[in-house]
Amino acid sequence: MKSFTPDDLRAYLARHYGPDRMIVSAAGAVSHEAVVAQVSAALGSSAVPAPPATEARNPATYVGGEYRQERELADAQMVLGFEGRPYYARDFYASQVLSLILGGGMSSRLFQEVRERRGLCYAIYAFHWSFSDSGVFGIHAATGEEELAELAPVIIDELAEAANGITEAEVTRARAQMRASLLMSQESPASRAGQIARQLMFNGEVIPNADLIARLDAITAPRLADLAGRIFSGSTPTLAAIGPVSRLPDLGELGARLDRGPSPRAAAGR
Repeated sequence: MKSFTPDDLRAYLARHYGPDRMIVSAAGAVSHEAVVAQVSAALGSSAVPAPPATEARNPATYVGGEYRQERELADAQMVLGFEGRPYYARDFYASQVLSLILGGGMSSRLFQEVRERRGLCYAIYAFHWSFSDSGVFGIHAATGEEELAELAPVIIDELAEAANGITEAEVTRARAQMRASLLMSQESPASRAGQIARQLMFNGEVIPNADLIARLDAITAPRLADLAGRIFSGSTPTLAAIGPVSRLPDLGELGARLDRGPSPRAAAGR
């Protein structure tokens, strides 16, 4: 950070922040013609020069890995990750639904099994982040030092169990959760403007809500089980942890457990 100079920042802005790389989105009580006129005056070719051409970048390559930082903290923070799906992939919406089923609230599998039934952590959730060429599917958990040794294997068993079967009731609940979030976001002009901008950036067009809901409705339990199997097996996981983490099993042990599938105890409890 100390090495940055004003010239470095100006050069960065010139490379990345030109009108050909910007999206302007507006929603609410606005006039389309007035917005276009304001944007043209502020960001027209005479006002902001186009940035120089950038070199093509190689697509991201997921490799997995492990990083631990042993520190004297009150609790341990752990993230277990896998390669996710890019935002244009067919499995994008299915990955979002899968993350909700596994760790998207108090009714999710991980919350119920790991926190409520076993009391192995005080916070746990799953997430799926998509990028232009790859993605990240992860599980974050916060727990005490004593619980960490048991926590990670239980999470692994739940992920392996997801690949063996997801119920239609779980899919229906997750779809309803996403549908409600989508429709309620329409009540806020700021949220609507952000949604329009993201869709233009990712898809080159604004997708009607009816189309988005249709894509959600097309997601089935067998499709999600198949997706879970493809995400959670066949590649090296990513493990990051900080705090009193000496009792956390190593990455090789967790990966081997995932490849073996859910333990008999986990399978019987589902």
